[in-house]
Amino acid sequence: MTSNPIRRLLVANRGEIANRIFRTAQASGIETIAVYADGDANAPFVRAADQAIALRGETPLDTYLSIEKILNACSLTNADAVHPGYGFLSENANFARATQEKGCIWVGPPTEAIEQMGDKLTAKSIMLEAGVPTLNAIPVASDTDALTAARELGYPVLVKASAGGGGRGMRVVDNAEDLKVAIESAQREAQSAFGNATVFLERWITAARHIEVQILGDLHGNVVHFFERECSLQRRHQKIIEEAPSPAMTSKLRERLGEAAVAVAKTLNYSSAGTVEFLLSGEEFWFLEVNTRLQVEHPVTEAITGFDLVHEQLRIAEGEPLGYEQTDLSMTGHAIEVRLYAEDPAQDFLPTSGTIKSWKPSSIARFDSGVETGTTVNIEFDPMIAKVISHGRNRSEAIRKLTNALEQTHIQGIKNNRDFLVQTLKTPEFVAGDTTTDFIERVAPHRERPFEIDELNGVLIAVALFSQRRTNDQDELDQPRLKSQLPAQHHAFEFNGEDYDVKCDLVADHEYRVVISGTQFDVKVMLIEENFIDVEVDGRRARCNLHRDENIWYVHTSSGDLEVRTRPLFSLRETMHRTGNLSAPMPGKVLTLEVEDNSQVKSGELLLVLEAMKMEHRIVAPYDGVVAAVHVAIGDIVEKDVLLVEMAVPEQN
Repeated sequence: MTSNPIRRLLVANRGEIANRIFRTAQASGIETIAVYADGDANAPFVRAADQAIALRGETPLDTYLSIEKILNACSLTNADAVHPGYGFLSENANFARATQEKGCIWVGPPTEAIEQMGDKLTAKSIMLEAGVPTLNAIPVASDTDALTAARELGYPVLVKASAGGGGRGMRVVDNAEDLKVAIESAQREAQSAFGNATVFLERWITAARHIEVQILGDLHGNVVHFFERECSLQRRHQKIIEEAPSPAMTSKLRERLGEAAVAVAKTLNYSSAGTVEFLLSGEEFWFLEVNTRLQVEHPVTEAITGFDLVHEQLRIAEGEPLGYEQTDLSMTGHAIEVRLYAEDPAQDFLPTSGTIKSWKPSSIARFDSGVETGTTVNIEFDPMIAKVISHGRNRSEAIRKLTNALEQTHIQGIKNNRDFLVQTLKTPEFVAGDTTTDFIERVAPHRERPFEIDELNGVLIAVALFSQRRTNDQDELDQPRLKSQLPAQHHAFEFNGEDYDVKCDLVADHEYRVVISGTQFDVKVMLIEENFIDVEVDGRRARCNLHRDENIWYVHTSSGDLEVRTRPLFSLRETMHRTGNLSAPMPGKVLTLEVEDNSQVKSGELLLVLEAMKMEHRIVAPYDGVVAAVHVAIGDIVEKDVLLVEMAVPEQN
């Protein structure tokens, strides 16, 4: 029975987790309240809430980390409960205490548990007393001989922030020469992220598994676990792929880990949702930490157990007992989650920012996201775009569904790790469940999607013909003519740093002869719509969704997204000075052609005339020399930067 019902819930967070909590709360008849920073004023999570309060600030410190501002938002809206989500103030005992002192229900664990587990060194001490295996840790104080401590532990060692989590304030050190810099760097990052610069040294186990157990306790002393998740695949010590159950788990080991996690919870008099994290090597495991909050990866547990963990948190906070025991819980199938980040895998996963030009999630997986088309990813906050979760009858099916969902999803306009995730899911090692914490370094999945030449040619042809339709439609309006009279059209594109010249010649209704870098293709346009084209290239179909933003074509195929750019902008004078290659300074029509291949020309001699916007533009030789190749014919319609004439480069004296 509910003893303290929640009627109005404020979520002290942003993005996808705020959306996630709103969804469950609203389904339970609870009114929801969002708080937001200046940069999030138009974010989807703000619109999803029943009420929204501006925090008047741009940085996390001025907004989502401001206890005063969030409590003031509670007063303004008469909120009777606060859910902290994860990150920000979710594991801040002072915030939990202040919330309750204000008379609001805290949707989270007891303040004492947050305080005890908020400091990893304190947590290790408590676990040792409880008989839970832990790794030896040595605090780094001002008078600590860090070099001696590291030698005692044995390299490699992990420098780790005592407060917080999420991979921040962590550095792996392989030798004594790098230790001092790593400690100072971790301390600065920990101070910035958590307001606490305390770090410690811990033995680093290279090829282990990161296993965590989901726990749930009520206010009546009942505690259960919802089995394990494996979170071994990480970059910069931050998780990117999580799954449940672990492919390394046996029934006996699962039982031991579950018992250890429940023992930890009971030692802490724990209630609400939490996670006990372990490091696993073979059959041996060690306690790492307790996350006194909802985890980012909680959806995989929801998928295999059928429980809504946010709903359970709300019930518990209202005073309801669990209403079930450990023997009532079971697992069905397998679930995998990937974190879709705005980052550049090719640049060591550095975060990126920008505006999402197109966002269309696949329908075959669960997407927890806080973005939409037009959302700007701000460098002030975490770069996670969405979590994508698949559930299958077994692990193989879950992998296939997740891979397909990622490939089907449109995410364009911002550099992201989607292709890297797909490549990782396809590796034989991942498929086999060989997923230790050194996976990325050991297996080295492709950081970007490798492109087959047939796919690229199909895309280039699709973009050229889609673009050409617009030109021809306008041309027909200006000067009606038979389609067979249309001249060949040239298109200049750049993809992954390489230039491509595409020449399209209409030979029959919907049929074209296309030449790319000397290779000819017979092409038939099967269907063309507002933002879609389906072409048959030498018998192979290429179906592309496209839209253009300035000089970039965003293209989605069955394998994912790519960007094709019109030729990088440069002036005709710069082009001539650099190579002697003469490109179209603007879109136009070749009106006259005065030279041919191998023609001897003098500097300033007329090569051709380009007509554009009812004006003639003379293209002349940049120096005395020989015309190496002519790439156009009279009547051709060319786009800006298309190569017209290629001059032999003069010998240097």
